[in-house]
Amino acid sequence: MNIIDNFLPERVFRPIQSMFESDTFSWYWNNHKSTYDDPMCSELDDYQFTHTFYLNHTKRSQYSIDPIINQLKPNALVRIKANLTTRTSEIVKYGFHIDTTVHCKTAIYYINSNNGYTEFMDGSKVNSVENRMVIFDSKLGHTGTSCTDSKRRIVVNFNYF
Repeated sequence: MNIIDNFLPERVFRPIQSMFESDTFSWYWNNHKSTYDDPMCSELDDYQFTHTFYLNHTKRSQYSIDPIINQLKPNALVRIKANLTTRTSEIVKYGFHIDTTVHCKTAIYYINSNNGYTEFMDGSKVNSVENRMVIFDSKLGHTGTSCTDSKRRIVVNFNYF
C-alpha cells in the first residue's frame, strides 16, 4: 500500500475540491453502498451518492479530473467513480469489498478531510485527509465509513493498469 499526501499541488487541488463540493455537481443516488457478501451496517445506512467518470472503456462524465489522472499516470483505465457519503451521528462501516474483479490497481483519492476512513481487511486504516491518494492491489478487500464531523465524505475511486 502506498499513501501519498499532497498528491496534487494546492493550486490544482482547490478547484477540483470546489467542483466536487459545489451545489451544481451532479451526484446520483445509489440504493446500496457496494455489493458485498457481509454488510456491516443497517440497510437504512446502506446508501450513497455517486458520479461515474469512466466505465467500460467510455468517458461517462462532463466533468474533468484530468489533473488527478495525469498525476496517477495509468496505462489503462477500468473505472473511475466518485462516492459521497453523508454525515451520520456515529461512524458507520459499510462492508468489505473489492471494486472490480479485474486484477489491477485501485487508488482512492480523498477530496475532503473528515474523521471517516478506509479500512482494509488486514486491519490497517487510512484516514480521510484532503488531497491524499492511497494506492493498493485491487484484490485487497476494503471498506469505507461515514464521518461524524463533516456534512459529507467524498472520495474518488480509480481502478486502472
